[in-house]
Amino acid sequence: MPFTKEEGGLINNFAPETKTYLAEPPTGAQKRNYILLGLAALVLVGGLVFVAYSASGMS
Repeated sequence: MPFTKEEGGLINNFAPETKTYLAEPPTGAQKRNYILLGLAALVLVGGLVFVAYSASGMS
């Protein structure tokens, strides 16, 4: 593990460096899944807003 020693005798430990890698762009199937999950989230949030509005009695 890499470390440095300062003048007063203090030791500074550093975390080991992780390996880096390049991210790969999403495939067509992954893009389609992202769109479907986004639509499902919109429907869910819209339904929750509708239920909250209906239950609040402000209609």
